[in-house]
Amino acid sequence: MTGLFVLAIYLGIFIAAYFIVTKVVQRATMKDYTSLKTVTFGDESAVRPNRWAGIISILTLFLIWGMFTGSSLLPKFLHAPGAYVGTLEFTYTAEADGERDDGTVTVVVFPRETETAAPDVEPGDGFAKNDSSAIAQWRTGLVRVDKNDEITKKDGAKVVAINGQAILPGETVQIENGAVTLSDKGTPNVAPYRGWQMEPLYLPPPEQVWSRTLTVLSDGFRSFTLFEHLGYSLFRVVAGFLLGALVGIPLGYAMGLSNWFRGWFDPIVEFMRPVPPLALIPLVIIWFGIGETGKIILLFLAALWIMAIAARSGVSGVNISKVHAAYSLGASKWQIMRHVIMPNSLPEIFTGARVAMGVCWGTVVAAELVAAEQGAGMMIMVASRFQNTDIVILGIILIGVIGFGIDMLMRWAERLLVPWKGKG
Repeated sequence: MTGLFVLAIYLGIFIAAYFIVTKVVQRATMKDYTSLKTVTFGDESAVRPNRWAGIISILTLFLIWGMFTGSSLLPKFLHAPGAYVGTLEFTYTAEADGERDDGTVTVVVFPRETETAAPDVEPGDGFAKNDSSAIAQWRTGLVRVDKNDEITKKDGAKVVAINGQAILPGETVQIENGAVTLSDKGTPNVAPYRGWQMEPLYLPPPEQVWSRTLTVLSDGFRSFTLFEHLGYSLFRVVAGFLLGALVGIPLGYAMGLSNWFRGWFDPIVEFMRPVPPLALIPLVIIWFGIGETGKIILLFLAALWIMAIAARSGVSGVNISKVHAAYSLGASKWQIMRHVIMPNSLPEIFTGARVAMGVCWGTVVAAELVAAEQGAGMMIMVASRFQNTDIVILGIILIGVIGFGIDMLMRWAERLLVPWKGKG
């Protein structure tokens, strides 16, 4: 239910922002109407990221993050319903020797960071006595209602109803601000209302992640600074990617230009392409050890097949009429390679390079599982073992930001080196 609500919010903001920006703001500020006469639909070279769309997209993600974590950066009216904190009560009915009696259970639900004792309550009359308990927010708790009863479970007493509603072991009765489930052994298990907000243990609010970022920047993490961790990861990714490109691009060209190379290497490439790099970790450890060589080899294999297929696709996609035109002008095979095939295959190669770089960044976390002492992936995995979710999110954000920065650099290089992309 919560996931559908998040999706609905995201889609609602997307649709509203689209119509406001494209139909209202841009038309109101547009002064040159000649651009409206240009036919650009279907022309990939004419499509540029809408700056407003990018800004609103990022803000929307942070808005949803803050809404469902109770962030102090947002006003409270924007917060999703949180987990219940307060006092709830329910009545249980105990049956013993054919007789029934009621007792009231008072449960104090306290914030996780504040330990609270169970309140004192009057036991009341009858063999079923009143009870109390204290449960932390987002948690559940068994209430041993018979611990102070005159007739206990050992004497044959059992809980048969909650708030007057009959209940059997394994069944649940909804109460105000929570629910009570009878365990298999007949003990009420109280589950206070959890709300829609995520528990900080699983998803901390943005300000907590920012605070931990400042701490890691000043104190480091496991004897290394944050920049050292990121530097090691960046070195491994770039080294593995470059090796994959240096081998994969010539291999792809050979497969695209030679029947023999295509027949020889195509089964190998197509066999290895769907194999996830994570499946190769055991072999990499056995063959290359747990040092830096093994990590770089794993990233090399992650990039190799992508770059080979991208280069092969680039060669296969060259317009044959351009090749015939070059031959008719007396061009040699090397000139055709240099002036026709390579320029026309570069767009596919750049696309493959961006995909390969993304896969390498995704693989570096697994690569740094192998006895690494530095790296963003190592930082994420160590933090996850101690449930330091804020450090995990910090590492994920930093990997994403660096990966996005590299992708932007590659896009810039593509625009600079391949200005003819999408122009026929």
